[in-house]
Amino acid sequence: MIKLLNEIKNAAIKNNIPIIEDETAEFLKDYIINNNVKSILEIGSATGYSASFMVSISDDIYVDTIEKNNDRFLEAVKNINKVNLFFNKQRIKIINEDALNIDLSLLKNEYDLIFVDGPKAQNIIIVNYFEKILKNHGSFIIDNIDFHGFVINPKKTKNRNTVQLVKKIKKFIEWINENDDYHTEYFKIGDGIIVARKEVTNE
Repeated sequence: MIKLLNEIKNAAIKNNIPIIEDETAEFLKDYIINNNVKSILEIGSATGYSASFMVSISDDIYVDTIEKNNDRFLEAVKNINKVNLFFNKQRIKIINEDALNIDLSLLKNEYDLIFVDGPKAQNIIIVNYFEKILKNHGSFIIDNIDFHGFVINPKKTKNRNTVQLVKKIKKFIEWINENDDYHTEYFKIGDGIIVARKEVTNE
């Protein structure tokens, strides 16, 4: 399995497709083990590397993953088929759709973890949309919250689009920190991670 993961990872790096950093992967691994995570929803499959990494942690972990980009979806399908074949079981299900348009009935009723590695400007919308299928005491983990250091030091860029995106990320950080439904922690790992643990009973 390690060989297969390295093949998926190296292909993504060769094609300049962003995937989770090694430090982030180790954080996810520790979190999944320490919190007995079994069911995971991922927003943003890329080439399927992170989903493949997560199911490799334990034999009873299952991942649903959503990818909007058609080219990345097709690459992810190829990789995920190899992973499922390796385990001789469908451990990963991938859906080609805009996450915010997806019919939630296509997904599991509830997840232990929702890993968000999609469009950074939509984090508030994503949390609001998917929180109904996150278990109580389950968590959102949002990656790339520092956005290459621009959130901490916005003067590093004068690009108008980047400036606007940074403002939206900052708005999300303020919003999730003030949201009483979640216990939020920030970790300076990789490109910055927020863990927002749900602390209300599902209705």
